[in-house]
Amino acid sequence: MTAPASAPRGPFRFGDRIQLTGPKGRLHTITLKDGGELHTHHGVLRHRDLEGLPDGSVVANSGGHEYLALRPLLRDFVMSMPRGAAIVYPKDAAQIVAQADIFPGAVVVEAGVGSGALALWLLRGVGAAGRLTSFERREDFAEVARANVETFLGSVPENWTLEVGDLVERLPQAVEPASVDRVVLDMLAPWECIDAVADALAPGGVVICYVATATQLSRVAEYIRQTELFTDPEASETLVRGWHVEGLAVRPDHRMVAHTGFLLTARRLAPGAVLPEQKRRASKSSYSDEDVELWTPGAVGERQITDKNLRKRVREAQRAAAGARQAAAEDAAHEHVD
Repeated sequence: MTAPASAPRGPFRFGDRIQLTGPKGRLHTITLKDGGELHTHHGVLRHRDLEGLPDGSVVANSGGHEYLALRPLLRDFVMSMPRGAAIVYPKDAAQIVAQADIFPGAVVVEAGVGSGALALWLLRGVGAAGRLTSFERREDFAEVARANVETFLGSVPENWTLEVGDLVERLPQAVEPASVDRVVLDMLAPWECIDAVADALAPGGVVICYVATATQLSRVAEYIRQTELFTDPEASETLVRGWHVEGLAVRPDHRMVAHTGFLLTARRLAPGAVLPEQKRRASKSSYSDEDVELWTPGAVGERQITDKNLRKRVREAQRAAAGARQAAAEDAAHEHVD
């Protein structure tokens, strides 16, 4: 089985993705091609001038303007890749990997895949010996995700399966009962999937839900409790505040990445196990029919992307993937000639 990704290091080669930081800090991400050129109003930078240079080099274009050349980190790629749906931001992806304890060799299920950002982090976490199965209801979102994963990794990894369809319907056919280590739910109504997830998870396995609003957080937490199949759920959010550090001028940045979503985690109990606190909890629902009305898609702020905009994102992602394949093929042919 091929690894989902290899450690990028060594001199730049044709087929590599390079992040160029130019005048005034403007970023350009390119895929090195034999004969390729980057045209800006500052001049022309030939791709061949980068080939063979070490990571972290500085090169000048035809106008004498200098560019810092680095291989983009995964966080750089996911923030700039074409999007069909909103992405899981790096700060939350890092917490998902940590709180869900994504480990090399793990069997992980993800729904929905969106634009593929979280899938890339999960593939890196499970490694070559693990397996990721991603579910996405919308074919157009799945196309964007597939192209983005292929663009960053250079190919679609063998240990990744992308299923188009509803997790509740497809999960029992995709995995054996009690065979999954971790489940990550990034969707509007994760409570609809909890029963299917409980069947798929091995005892001690982790389910982690990423939701945007407090009303979603409330309902999924209450649903998990009522199943009596999991530990009591734990909820958190992650806020990241940058700092300006220059000499003695040390202060927080004026802007910060604050709320993007809540994370809620719980672990699958062994068959027949009952938590002590669940024995004392009343069996009556802790929310009413009126409360459920507050959890409808419109009430929780479901965002829609227009079909025209989405078709554009699909084309952008597929062009990027095709460019990566072509550059890799050209590089392989170049090596063969040498």
